[in-house]
Amino acid sequence: MRLVILEEYDQASEWAAKYIRNQIIKFRPTADRFFALGLPTGSTPSGCYKKLIEYHKSGDLSFKYVKTFNMDEYVGLPRNHPESYHSYMWNNFFKHIDIDPANAHILDGNASDLQTECEAFERKIAEAGGIDLFVGGIGPDGHIAFNEPGSSLVSRTRVKTLAKDTILANARFFGNDLSKVPTMALTVGVGTVMDAQEVLILITGAHKAFALYKAIEEGVNHMWTVSAFQQHPRTIFVCDEDATLELRVKTVKYFKGLMHVHNKLVDPVSTMKDYIN
Repeated sequence: MRLVILEEYDQASEWAAKYIRNQIIKFRPTADRFFALGLPTGSTPSGCYKKLIEYHKSGDLSFKYVKTFNMDEYVGLPRNHPESYHSYMWNNFFKHIDIDPANAHILDGNASDLQTECEAFERKIAEAGGIDLFVGGIGPDGHIAFNEPGSSLVSRTRVKTLAKDTILANARFFGNDLSKVPTMALTVGVGTVMDAQEVLILITGAHKAFALYKAIEEGVNHMWTVSAFQQHPRTIFVCDEDATLELRVKTVKYFKGLMHVHNKLVDPVSTMKDYIN
């Protein structure tokens, strides 16, 4: 497990974007060999997406041979609703890059049979050869995707009832009207993410500090589902200084002492121009 500590949110976002860029480029995806990328929504990854868009527009990164799989989607919210995760992904990322829409997979929260939709999503991941890199974020209670506290740590994609804290946290996106906030979602399971070759989890802000503490310094606990990734062989937590406020001083010092190693993962940064030409 790696913990990468950057000073501010923008730096953490850029580090994560450089890492994603390097992993895609080193993979050298082709029409016969796609790179499979798991993606989150929310405010935390928006800075990372902006940097990835910059890399694409500069000609350094292409998503032509990338298949994406999003973590979750609300149940019952129209796809074109401004707060649906379909809308979020298209407006904040997909429409700005060269991905084929057919290769951008997002769960359908309006499917007639939600269980069948979840099973089909797992099949699509398997048919893609599994996820090469799953990028995620967490909530203040340590949930990843919509795997709320108490979720099984071997869970698969399924229908999930949202915790009251999650509904309250999401109310700001719905005019603070709780009656408009979805109470259910489709989500990949902890086990689904654990199956990925690599996992990168973005954690920023002081309000996520206790969750990072639970993820790093305490044991695996289904009440803090992000803690499961202690047991993944290739997990990278990328955070800003504010998110480390609950960690022990010696923990922060230890991981900061490894930054010269961690920075070799993103420096030098790769470019598609190197092997296209």
